[in-house]
Amino acid sequence: MAAGGFSKLPNGTVVVALNLPSPAPDGPGGVRVLVHAHNRARALTRLRNLGLRAVYLRGNTAPPSPDEITAVLHHPDGLIWRTSPDNAVGGVPVGPPELWHPIRALLRRRTPAQA
Repeated sequence: MAAGGFSKLPNGTVVVALNLPSPAPDGPGGVRVLVHAHNRARALTRLRNLGLRAVYLRGNTAPPSPDEITAVLHHPDGLIWRTSPDNAVGGVPVGPPELWHPIRALLRRRTPAQA
């Protein structure tokens, strides 16, 4: 089951964050996906419409941080991802933080046999 959570914004919309295994066979080990939508159900529907069918949000164990909320609100699509921050050694991240990518960049990663 994917860890995730949500934050309700003052204007009534929500930002949903999910840690998922990468849908690309040659992609990163896991990804953190952020979705901005009118409610939680619509956020999950946006992901399911992109082909991530088995996406569920159970609980609020890993809500988005204020920096993540700012990142998704400033993106025109309102749907971004980056690799999960599990590359830490002893709780200290290794290297600079990765930038956020549009969801198209994740779903575009396909092997030549799948194309």
